[in-house]
Amino acid sequence: MKKINPTQTSAWKALQQHFKEIEPIHIRHLFHADPKRSEKFSLTFNDLIRVDFSKNRLTAQTIEKLQALAQETDLALAICSMFSGGKINETEERPVLHIALRNRGNQPILVDGQDVMPLVNAVLEKMKRFCHQVIKGDWNGYSGQTITDVVNIGIGGSDLGPYMATEALKPYKNHLKMHFVSNVDGTDIVETLKALNPARTLFIVASKTFTTQETMTNAQTAREWFLKTAGDSAHVARHFVALSTNIKEVTNFGIDPENSFEFWDWVGGRYSLWSAIGLPIALSIGFDNFEKLLEGAYEMDQHFLKTDFTHNIPVILALIGIWYSHFFGAETEAVLPYDQYLHRFPAYLQQASMESNGKWVDRDGKPVGYQTGSILWGEPGTNGQHAFYQLIHQGTKIIPCDFIAPVISHNAIGDHHHKLLANFFAQTQALAFGKTEQEVQEELMAEGVFSEKATYLAPFKAFSGNRPTNSILLKQITPLSLGALIALYEHKIFTQGVILNIFSFDQWGVELGKKLASGILSELEGPEKVSCHDSSTNSLINCFKKWH
Repeated sequence: MKKINPTQTSAWKALQQHFKEIEPIHIRHLFHADPKRSEKFSLTFNDLIRVDFSKNRLTAQTIEKLQALAQETDLALAICSMFSGGKINETEERPVLHIALRNRGNQPILVDGQDVMPLVNAVLEKMKRFCHQVIKGDWNGYSGQTITDVVNIGIGGSDLGPYMATEALKPYKNHLKMHFVSNVDGTDIVETLKALNPARTLFIVASKTFTTQETMTNAQTAREWFLKTAGDSAHVARHFVALSTNIKEVTNFGIDPENSFEFWDWVGGRYSLWSAIGLPIALSIGFDNFEKLLEGAYEMDQHFLKTDFTHNIPVILALIGIWYSHFFGAETEAVLPYDQYLHRFPAYLQQASMESNGKWVDRDGKPVGYQTGSILWGEPGTNGQHAFYQLIHQGTKIIPCDFIAPVISHNAIGDHHHKLLANFFAQTQALAFGKTEQEVQEELMAEGVFSEKATYLAPFKAFSGNRPTNSILLKQITPLSLGALIALYEHKIFTQGVILNIFSFDQWGVELGKKLASGILSELEGPEKVSCHDSSTNSLINCFKKWH
């Protein structure tokens, strides 16, 4: 990929000038000036997803200038490089090919001259056979009983993606009960195991290297718990499978190598739910539905690859994000799903976005002089309305928001869904248009409030509006539409990384703390005072040793 400082481009300079023109304009004015604004600033993907970005502080000219930035930073070339297997993860000298995992067209994708699709298809076929065995009851535990519970043990991308997707697709789940353990805090696995029967529990140990500290600590605890009942270590092979490439360690653990599912170093953890890491998803919803998840992502991949930037949904959302973070100074963005099944979607996107684009040096290894990744957060609606929307509406910070909702609910009980969606529509309207002090005064006086009190209350009850949102409507949450939605955000994140001249597919920032923790671990044993760190760390460790 080319190494272009975006702030030195002519497009960036044009955007700086354009911002001065746009900044004083209210969204209210933009709608008044153009009755067809929503039509012009909305896009529909495959009759599955509608994206309305009209409630933003931008014009058609803004979009044109942002697209010029994408052109000048060679986004098109970067997209082609990723899809053709180029080693765009330069610091680790790897391609970035999560797109190969859902390549339903089966087009050849070469890595060092070798087509990876036969490898991908072989693992998918192996997953399919295993899922059918477990779901149908043909896979029996050591006692001859069928499996009723599946525990996925992993962390980071080996947990967040599968957990999110399994929760999102609960309407499609079968009889298997799914559990997820990630935290090395013993409470996580202890509470999970309390209600389980060892004879009917299957554990999935998800670690590419089979050395991840948190995952292997939990896996060993699960193994010990299992053997207290099963007794014979030979029984481990019927109750533990691995998502790993380290066959030696997998075998040493007691897992049959035939029950180890491979994925490759060109699959980043936070982009791995499409790989063998997605096994818990496939077990939960069945392999046919898992394939539909892959298909939805593939369709979005093709849209991203082949659609002009003027109608390219991931590109447009990425550019809008850059518009706010780099010109309006927004430091965070909120993802607000109005569907309880998507309750883990913001947490999943936190890793996908912040681990990808939370970088402080550019592709030349030099400190950037501009913001990179935004802080991403969120909670399901309407819960968030009763928690943090106050700050979004009336606070001093600009927080762009993505509102996400399905039109068709899987649980159409009474008028629940109508009330939920009424709030969805109302919130984006309120954030965009607000309510002036004059409108508040008139409303209060119409309710019988005296003029003096109405004047006093007006500033507190007024809403400035002009708060930007995107509205993302799914026809319904299905494996197909969820796959497309996830891929949309993946490509948005990639686009922003390209334009910001950073490497989005390494994560060196997670390494230092892990290395230090490894050294500190041995210091927590014994009565000796620790004095080899800074005074604060020494004091905290010694307090632990005293109280423990």
